[in-house]
Amino acid sequence: MTRYGIWTALAAGPLALAVALATPRTTIAQAAPAPRATETVRNPADPGGAAELFVDLWLRADATAPEDNGIADAMRALAPQVDLPKRPRNDNAGPAARAVAVRTAYGADGGWTVVVAAISDRTGAAAVPVVRYFAVSGAGSRDGGQFTVSGAPAEVAAPDAGAGPPSPFAHPVSSNGVLAATMAEFVRAYLGGGRGTGVERYLSPGLRVSAPRAASYARVDVEDVAADTEVALGTSVPADGTKARVRVRVSGEDRAGVRWPLVYRLEVTARAGRWEVSALEASTADQPAAVPSSASPVSGGAQ
Repeated sequence: MTRYGIWTALAAGPLALAVALATPRTTIAQAAPAPRATETVRNPADPGGAAELFVDLWLRADATAPEDNGIADAMRALAPQVDLPKRPRNDNAGPAARAVAVRTAYGADGGWTVVVAAISDRTGAAAVPVVRYFAVSGAGSRDGGQFTVSGAPAEVAAPDAGAGPPSPFAHPVSSNGVLAATMAEFVRAYLGGGRGTGVERYLSPGLRVSAPRAASYARVDVEDVAADTEVALGTSVPADGTKARVRVRVSGEDRAGVRWPLVYRLEVTARAGRWEVSALEASTADQPAAVPSSASPVSGGAQ
């Protein structure tokens, strides 16, 4: 802009040129936008933890105990108006229990109700665990505010299990097929005494899977294999890059002779004439980087 001003001054004459040179250059700075207060994103606070603590304390509480009892004080902090159980003199300790929140429902008025399962261990000749369910109601801000329990819980029936969506694994895989053989070898290596030796040969390049170190199975059998697509049912491996999701039902027998039913869900990818595990949904695994279809095969596994 200064250059154009000087040429204009030259055209206007010497006096105009002198004025143009004497005028200081002015830089117009655009004002930076005023910082705006961004809204803090908060996840809605879950009252499940407060309900679990409340039920655990309530099952141990005793209305006949002194008011300065530590359990009673903790109960009053959560529910100031709560009524406590009254125990006979020979049952002051209360049953040992583990409380777990299993369902939460929110009301239009900001209230909530949490169903808590209390697993109590009975001692003595009939040492049979007992599961009881309690509905705990209360109020509290869903943006992290303090929860307040409205009163004593209500003992309720076990919540009904919701109907799940139909299984995507609608295509049984023949036990004599290539995919079933690969899955059998993979799970035996994965559960092989907690060592997980040889697992890498069944994985897509770049994928890392941590085997369970505490596993101690003397025998591992594959009960059945099912896939979400018919492309996995063939007697030969399809073209490179073909993917399928697979469910594998496993029976593992530990050193004590107990048989454990296990279910694994995996993603497999065809590469170089073999199926490879490209994702294990039930494990901590790193996804592999893209691998060209011309990559050389990895030794081992079912061919």
